[in-house]
Amino acid sequence: MVAGSAADAFTLTIVSNAILAASEEMFLVTARTAKSPIIYDVLDFSTAITDRVGDVIAQAVAVPAFIGMLDFNVRGVLQKFGESGLCPGDVIILNDPYISGTHLNDVAVVMPIYAKNRLVAFAASKGHWNDVGGMSFGSWGPGRTEIFQEGLQLPPCKVYVKGEPNQAVIDIIAANSRLPEVSIGDMEAQIAGMRATSKRIQEIIHKYGLEIYDAAVSHIFSTGRKIAGDGLKLLPKGHFSSEDQLDEGGPDGGPLPVHVNIDISDDEFCVDFSGNAAQLPFPMNTTFPGTVAAVRIVYMALVAPQEKYNQGLIAPLKVIAPKGTLFNATHPAPVSIYWEALTYAADLVWKALAAHVPERLTAGHYLSIVGEIIAGIRDDNQEPFALVEPNPGGWGAGRDQDGESGLVCFADGETFASSVEVLEARYPLRVDRYEYNTETGFGHGEYRGGAGIIKDYRILNQSADFTTDINRAIIPPWGMHGGSSGTLNRIQIYRGGEKILDTRQALSFKLKYDDVVSIRTGGGGGWGNPLERSTDAVKLDVAEGFLSVEDAERVYGVVFNPQDFRIDVLATKDRRKVLSAEA
Repeated sequence: MVAGSAADAFTLTIVSNAILAASEEMFLVTARTAKSPIIYDVLDFSTAITDRVGDVIAQAVAVPAFIGMLDFNVRGVLQKFGESGLCPGDVIILNDPYISGTHLNDVAVVMPIYAKNRLVAFAASKGHWNDVGGMSFGSWGPGRTEIFQEGLQLPPCKVYVKGEPNQAVIDIIAANSRLPEVSIGDMEAQIAGMRATSKRIQEIIHKYGLEIYDAAVSHIFSTGRKIAGDGLKLLPKGHFSSEDQLDEGGPDGGPLPVHVNIDISDDEFCVDFSGNAAQLPFPMNTTFPGTVAAVRIVYMALVAPQEKYNQGLIAPLKVIAPKGTLFNATHPAPVSIYWEALTYAADLVWKALAAHVPERLTAGHYLSIVGEIIAGIRDDNQEPFALVEPNPGGWGAGRDQDGESGLVCFADGETFASSVEVLEARYPLRVDRYEYNTETGFGHGEYRGGAGIIKDYRILNQSADFTTDINRAIIPPWGMHGGSSGTLNRIQIYRGGEKILDTRQALSFKLKYDDVVSIRTGGGGGWGNPLERSTDAVKLDVAEGFLSVEDAERVYGVVFNPQDFRIDVLATKDRRKVLSAEA
C-alpha cells in the first residue's frame, strides 16, 4: 500500500484509470491471440471487468450491442455457482442466450479474480465463434424454429477448474463445432486476455491495497451516476413513442409492426416495449439482455456519449419487455438472428427521440448488419472454412451534416469491415469489387443520407454454402424533417454473368466455382427539404459520382451542362438562380 493510503482524488483517478487500462489490455490480448478473423480483424467481441456482484466497472467496447450484456453473464455465473462455488483459477464458459443476451455463436467466458484471499472482481469476455454446430455451417440463419436447431447450448460450466483444463467440457465443445481448432483457439485467446487482466488487478491491489481499490470502484460508479444525472437533466421530458415494421413476421407473412413508449423524467429514463408481438417461430427474436443492451446504446449516446461504460451511468435507465415476446424471447425460441430485433429495439428509441435531440441523433440508417456466411470444404486441403462478417452501409443525415457512407451499423459500432487482404488470404475467394453503392443511392434532403457499399465475392472453390437473413430490404430507413427515406439492403448472386438470386434471405444456398455473391447495402435517410440543399453540395455529389445529373435536376432542382467537363451549374429550378459557366 502506498504511504499515507488515504483515497485522495488523485489516487482514485490513477487507480480508476488503471482498472480501465486492465480492461483494454484484456481486449488487446484477445485480439492479438485469436484464431479467427472475425475476432482479430473484425473485432466482433468485447471485454469487461465487473465487481463481485456483476456490476460493470470498466468495459472495452468494440461491439456496442455487448454494452452491459456482460453483467448478465457474470450474474448468470453467480446464480449457478454462488461465490462459494468458485475458486482461483476457475474459468466458466456459457452461451445460453436467455442468460447471455445474444445467440449461441457469441460465447462468453468469465473468470473470478482473487487478491489477498478475497474475490475482488470478475473478468468477462464475449466473442463470436464462427461455428457452434446446428443445422447448417456457421450456426445461424433462417429456417430454425427452436433453439435446439441452432447449435450447442452451454449453460454456465467450468472449462478450467482451479487452473486445470476440464477436458471433458473442452471435448464436448470441439465435437460440436465444424471448426474445432478455431473455436478452441478463440476460447483460449479470450482466457489469455482475462488472465492478463487478472494479473493487472492483482498488481493494482498489491500496490494500493484493497481499501483504495474498493474506493476507486465506488468512485467510478458514483461518478457515473453523477454524469448520468447531469446528462438526463439536458434531455426533453415527457412521453415519446415511435412505430416501425420489420420486413417479416406479420400475420399474413408481410411486415411486422413494432413500437416503443418512452417516458423521461428528471430522474428516470423508462423504455417500454409492452404490446409488441409474441416471440416468433423463426430466429429473429432477441432475449431480454439483448433488448436492454440495445436501449443502452441509444441511452449512452444521449446521456454520456463520450464516457466509458460502467454500471453507474445506467442508474436512471429502466427497460420493460414482457416475457415471451419478440423483445424478451424465452426458451426454446430460436434467436440465431437476434441482432435484427435488437437493432430495431434501439432504432425505435432512436426514432422516437431524433426530432427532440437533433444534436445527438440522425435520421434512420441501413440498420441490419447485412451479415452473410460463405462456408464449405476447401478444394486444396479439404479443410473446412467459414467466412462470417457484418457489412458496412449508409447512415442517416443529421441536422447539419450528410450521413456517413460505408460505416458498420450502430449495433456493431467500433468493429471493422473485413480486410480484403485477410479475406483473400484466408478464404477461397476473390474480391472483384468493393465500392460505394451509388446504384441505389440514399435518402435525399438538405443533408443527404450516406451511401451503402457493393462488395462482390467471386468463389474460387468447387462448392460453398451461402446463408443470409437481413432486414431493411423491404421497409427502408426513415428520413427526418422532409428528408426522403433511405434505400434497401439486398444480396444478389450471379452465375455466368446472369443474376440467379436477388434476396434478403437464404439458407445454405449452393454456390459453384466462379459464382459471384454481390452484397449491396442501403443508404441512410435524408434530413430536410432537398430543395434547400446547397448548390455546391449538389455539384460535389455529381462530381464525386454519388448523384447523377438527372437526379440532381429531378430531386434537387439543379440543372447541369452535360457537355461541360467541369460539370458547371447552369441553373437551379424553383430557386430561380442562373449561374454562368464562369461563376
